[in-house]
Amino acid sequence: MENQPSFAKASEGRGEKQSVIIEMRAGTGGDEAGLFVRDLYRMYSKYATSQGWGQRVLDSSQSSNGGYKEIVFELQGLGAFDQMQYEGGVHRVQRIPKTEKQGRVHTSTITIAVLKKPNKREEIVISPSDLKIDTYKASGPGGQYVNKTESAIRITHKPSGIVVTSQSERNQLQNKENAMNILAAKLLQVQEEADLSKLTEARREQIGWAKRSEKTRTYNFPQNRITDHRIGKSWHNLEKIIDGDLEPIMKAFRKTENIN
Repeated sequence: MENQPSFAKASEGRGEKQSVIIEMRAGTGGDEAGLFVRDLYRMYSKYATSQGWGQRVLDSSQSSNGGYKEIVFELQGLGAFDQMQYEGGVHRVQRIPKTEKQGRVHTSTITIAVLKKPNKREEIVISPSDLKIDTYKASGPGGQYVNKTESAIRITHKPSGIVVTSQSERNQLQNKENAMNILAAKLLQVQEEADLSKLTEARREQIGWAKRSEKTRTYNFPQNRITDHRIGKSWHNLEKIIDGDLEPIMKAFRKTENIN
């Protein structure tokens, strides 16, 4: 797993200081999907650095080819959630894998969940009696154990059935704190979705349009094109965007949001 800096002081930017948890998982496409998780994680990491945001990995599961089966990380800084909220959904990549000998384009997908971390004003109360906490040995690529102590944490929230894990730290207490942060963010999302469902259909459409997940974005490498299907807009500087220059996409969403 790549080394991550501790939270740094955010530089000047948009909005208030926020924390957001990003959960990325490989979908269809096998090893290629895992490599795409790695590529987009690096994209978000570079973008976070350009914004002056702090970042750290809360949990990850690597695959044997250098990709990620899943990775959960936190970003903290000015406007972090406001900007990253648009990244949730199903992301599809079309490209020729390095292992493809006949030059065929493969299609793979990954899923991204964007969770707002609760702050003091949005406190989520979690009763210890509602939790089932298990410990296990942290594992590395291919499933081999990377340490001999049970430092990894698995927390099950019994009322909701939500299960979260953390194995990024060697310290069990730190992994427990990471897992609790992920759980609180997931419970906040459940609460917000319940509140949203009480609104009228028109208002729900106006607020929830950016969070639909059926088909979010396609990254077409042979055509050097990224298309966001929610706003019907494409960009042709794919390599630059994958290298962390997400501002053109963020700007398009801010413009669309202001119109709505």
